[in-house]
Amino acid sequence: MHADQLTNMAVSLLTTVSVLVIISIGLAVVFGMMGIINLAHGEFLMLGAFFTLTGYRAGLDIWLAMVAAALGVGVVGLVVERLLIQFLYGRLAATMLATWGLSLILVQAVVLIYGPATQGLPTPLGSTRVGDYSISQYNLVLIAVAVLMLALVYLVFTRTRYGTKARAVTQLPAMAAAVGINAKVTNMLTFAFGAMLAGAAGALLAPVAGVVPGMGQAYVGRAFMTVVVGGPGVLTGTAASAGLLGTVDSVVSNTMTAFLGTAALLLVAIVLLRVLPTGISGRTGRQL
Repeated sequence: MHADQLTNMAVSLLTTVSVLVIISIGLAVVFGMMGIINLAHGEFLMLGAFFTLTGYRAGLDIWLAMVAAALGVGVVGLVVERLLIQFLYGRLAATMLATWGLSLILVQAVVLIYGPATQGLPTPLGSTRVGDYSISQYNLVLIAVAVLMLALVYLVFTRTRYGTKARAVTQLPAMAAAVGINAKVTNMLTFAFGAMLAGAAGALLAPVAGVVPGMGQAYVGRAFMTVVVGGPGVLTGTAASAGLLGTVDSVVSNTMTAFLGTAALLLVAIVLLRVLPTGISGRTGRQL
């Protein structure tokens, strides 16, 4: 096997892993730290893509449009937490039902505004030749951004005053209340942060995927599989799970077909959950 072929396969594998990290990290924050199963996660991702499309068509540079889109979805998440989620903490079935209903509302709202047709965005940057293969420079951006998103989550929850409060509220709620931490405000910010990360995922995927109201459905299943297999560790679990599942998907897809790659990913996820019911990071007891 030639060096250029190995390089192309390595970039393909890292891109697949990076996409899993990007689409999962926001859900990992909301589910891993807050215990909320947000069935509207895919629609937050979809909003990020449409906000990017809107910003780009309004004349913004595509990179600025992506940043604005992520922040915009963060604001949407904040509003959703205040109007809906804050009344459902500790009520798993009610939260699932409410967020599922929210997902339907968001999809229909976007259909009314933008229509059902698939929209397109240009892919930034160009491509690089490596021997007989052409590698998209944007794939390298996705790999770098996945690492940066993991670093951002780590810094936010371990190096900021808010992060300390957020971990206290989720791990030791009685102690947090005793020392005067406002759980309502902290939970609101955590949910909004998770929504912002989901919006960033949609913004990043917009140039390489069709921007369509139902696009979140194409990613939400993989995001949930990655988070559940990863376990309670927002960073360690998500990174390990994305690395393992992404590698399986990429290798099988490149050697066989994309359909078999997805099937292999699902099979490995099922086996792992059978062997490790609490996920890859479940035995460590770490939340990050």
